[in-house]
Amino acid sequence: MENLNRSVQFVKGIGPKKADKLGRLGIYTLKDLLYYFPRTFEDRDITKKIVELQDGDKVTVKAVIGSISNFSPRKGMNITTMVITDETGSVKISFFNKAYLKNAYKSGDSILVFGKVDKKNNRVEMSNCEIEFLTNSPKQTGKLLPVYPLTYGVTNKDVMNMIRTAIESEEIAIGEYMPASVVEKYHLCGIDYAIRNLHFPKSKEDLKIALYRIIFEELFILQLGLFIFKSGRTEERGIRFEEKPGLDEIIKSLPFKLTKAQSRCLNEITVDMSEEKVMNRLIQGDVGSGKTAVAMLALANCVLNGYQGAIMAPTEILAKQHLESFEELLKPFGIRCELLTGSLTKKQKTELLERAKNNDVDIIIGTHALIQENVEFANIGLVVTDEQHRFGVMQRGKLSLKGENPDILVMTATPIPRTLALILYGDLDISIIDELPPGRQKIESMAIAKNKRDKVYQTLIRDEVDKGRQVYIVCPLVEESELIEAKSAVELEEELRENYFKDLRVGLIHGKMKSSEKDEVMGEFKEGNIDVLVSTTVIEVGVNVPNATLMVIENAERFGLAQLHQLRGRVGRGSHKSYCILIYDSKSSVCKERMSIMEKTNDGFKIAEKDLQLRGTGEFFGTRQHGLPELKVANLFKHMKILKLAQKEARYILGVDPKLKLKENAGLRAEIIEKFKGVLEELALN
Repeated sequence: MENLNRSVQFVKGIGPKKADKLGRLGIYTLKDLLYYFPRTFEDRDITKKIVELQDGDKVTVKAVIGSISNFSPRKGMNITTMVITDETGSVKISFFNKAYLKNAYKSGDSILVFGKVDKKNNRVEMSNCEIEFLTNSPKQTGKLLPVYPLTYGVTNKDVMNMIRTAIESEEIAIGEYMPASVVEKYHLCGIDYAIRNLHFPKSKEDLKIALYRIIFEELFILQLGLFIFKSGRTEERGIRFEEKPGLDEIIKSLPFKLTKAQSRCLNEITVDMSEEKVMNRLIQGDVGSGKTAVAMLALANCVLNGYQGAIMAPTEILAKQHLESFEELLKPFGIRCELLTGSLTKKQKTELLERAKNNDVDIIIGTHALIQENVEFANIGLVVTDEQHRFGVMQRGKLSLKGENPDILVMTATPIPRTLALILYGDLDISIIDELPPGRQKIESMAIAKNKRDKVYQTLIRDEVDKGRQVYIVCPLVEESELIEAKSAVELEEELRENYFKDLRVGLIHGKMKSSEKDEVMGEFKEGNIDVLVSTTVIEVGVNVPNATLMVIENAERFGLAQLHQLRGRVGRGSHKSYCILIYDSKSSVCKERMSIMEKTNDGFKIAEKDLQLRGTGEFFGTRQHGLPELKVANLFKHMKILKLAQKEARYILGVDPKLKLKENAGLRAEIIEKFKGVLEELALN
């Protein structure tokens, strides 16, 4: 068997140049290529006689070439026209800039043509055609044809040919690693059969059999890995915290009353902290539900027990915001909070690290800087990571290694249906804040087509600014892109200054700016010195500006629903009525459905569920960011029945063989270690 982990450039016909292009698709090895599954299939198995063709059909026609000609209507354009016939009639087919066809085919050749039928009055034509000689084993027509995700410079035909070359190589055999008992119990086909038929199925039934195997496999591996990860964590002895009376005093001093949901979550956390095993808990809550307040009280409980705490935020802006609110509420109780970010000077950083090491600071709030090797704590007891979808399993693992098995608390404002959260965060217990604090404004959302954009800028934004309010305008790109025609933040800010808001204070913030520059602009916006802030999604997470009442999102069709909901949550934080305007530039039914969902509901859990249905789980979760294996075919939402079977089998296998040490599980063990890329080695498998 050929080594599937060798570079893809050594596959016949690929070479270094094509390998570079494949790298953009995440294909580096032969195994990557074989596991690069189609996103859909085009059914070219539907064949019709010419007389049966209907307008809009996508069909294959078996015919004979009657005539063939070339002409050039203008420089740089060539049109090849054929008239093809069968026993029922004739049809004209056209090809653009494929002059070579005139030499490749001649009158009288028997061919197969696949294309789209355009039928108007008595004229019948076919466009976007694929043509090949009539044979018993056609490559492009008369079958199910895979359609792959592509990148610039790589065509669907390129990917098909490369995968076909690899699959047809006599040296390649894809070894089975699934235990024979599992294959038999769930009627799975072999992995070699599955991969071959996921790319080039001989029939729809073969494709169905192959899909079932890969879906089961992906969900089974995910569940096994997460169960192993969780068992490795729960075996660890943690710190037993007492519930100190000082915590009640801090709660009573808060300028707001905790909601019932917040109180319930805090209780679940303090109960966990009082036990000897390590706490691994996820707080899930919608935008503005008050997760940070609960995390702050958990950290205060840790400090009152004589330990240090740390909270890691995804951006410097958010870390600073946490510091401000923590200091205001905790300083009166003698709790010392400090900030550790990449923008500190070398001297400031050295002094802070010394204080952390000597126990002269109680809570450190920071960014990724917290997980650097030179950061040491005297006795860290609780680690909080904010916005978990930005941090992976491994990153929070690194932070937890800063002490002797500290408790771990994770917060996310990306609501996930509970069943799916139990799967994705299989190593965590879950608390849900399903209630918004009183006084939170319901945000009114409106989806507006691009051709009505001027009204938004000339009327709605003006109205809010005239009332003394502030406005966010978000767009998806930082710089102009020839491939994606979306407004860039830089370009949009210039347009607004020149055409709409010459008399207003317009600011700009995007991810390519230095942290200090972003902080300066955000500070100006918070202070009310900027009326309109043009931004990319850098403002998605947590920033709190109560006077901002209008969120305008350009090219809204380019964002996922969950992300649109996150962005919308930046307004409605004060006492004023707030709005979110979604400007879209797409006529597709999916776009219309997504915009309608945003207009109808402010419930993050419902939105997340719809996002899952429309986008699939791989894209929704971005599982690579979690340190989890990617779901290429399986969809946690659509394949819930298979998921439950996979979960049941994973529990059974680990019940019999917790470390997967038995001979029949050796292949499974190796596959899990490879798929979880470094997350599991140091845990329960050893």
